[in-house]
Amino acid sequence: MKKVLAFALIAVSLLAACGEKKAEAPAKVVFQGTDLTGASFARDFALTDHNGKPRTMADFKGKAVIMFFGYTQCPDVCPTTMAEMSEVMKQLGPQADQVQVLFVTVDPERDTQKLLAEYVPVFDKRFLGLYGTPEQTAAVAKEFKVMYAKVPGTTPGSYSMDHTAASYVFDKQGKIRLLLRPGQPTSTTVHDLKLLLS
Repeated sequence: MKKVLAFALIAVSLLAACGEKKAEAPAKVVFQGTDLTGASFARDFALTDHNGKPRTMADFKGKAVIMFFGYTQCPDVCPTTMAEMSEVMKQLGPQADQVQVLFVTVDPERDTQKLLAEYVPVFDKRFLGLYGTPEQTAAVAKEFKVMYAKVPGTTPGSYSMDHTAASYVFDKQGKIRLLLRPGQPTSTTVHDLKLLLS
C-alpha cells in the first residue's frame, strides 16, 4: 500500500511539474494588424538603393523591415504613407534604430537614383529608396504580390501609376510577418513593431 501511495505521489508531482512547464511556455504573439506569419511569398529581392548599393533582404538581418511600393510623383497615398512611417519611427524612440523602412519604386522609368536620394530621406534620413530595371521591378512585384500599372496622362511623361498601397513588415530574420493597410492607425503599427523587436 505504501509503495502504491509513493508511486501515486510521484505521478502527481510529475504531472504538476509538466503543468508548470506548460504554463511557462511563451504566449503566441498576437498582432493588432494583419498577420502574415508563414506566408510563402515576399521572400527576397535584388534591387539597388538610392546610394547606388545593391541590396537584398539579407542586408537588413537583425532589423525589422517595413517595405512599401510606390513612386515619387504619387500625389496622395505615397507621401501620406511615408509621413506615417516617419511618425512611427518617432513613436518608437530608440527602438527605431532597429527598424529599416524601404521605399520601392514601381516607376523605374522616372524614379532615378538621384530623385530617390532627394525624395526618400526627406521623411527620415534612415529610410532607403530602392529601384531596379523594369525587369527587376516586375520580378520583385511578382514575388511580393504587388500590382502596378501605368495610367496615361495628357503627355507621355505625365502618366500616373496605379499600385498596391499596402506595406509589408518583416522580422529580424527577414521573414514576412505583417501587412499594413493604408490609413491603419499609427498606434497599431507601433504596437506590432514593438512585439517584433522584443
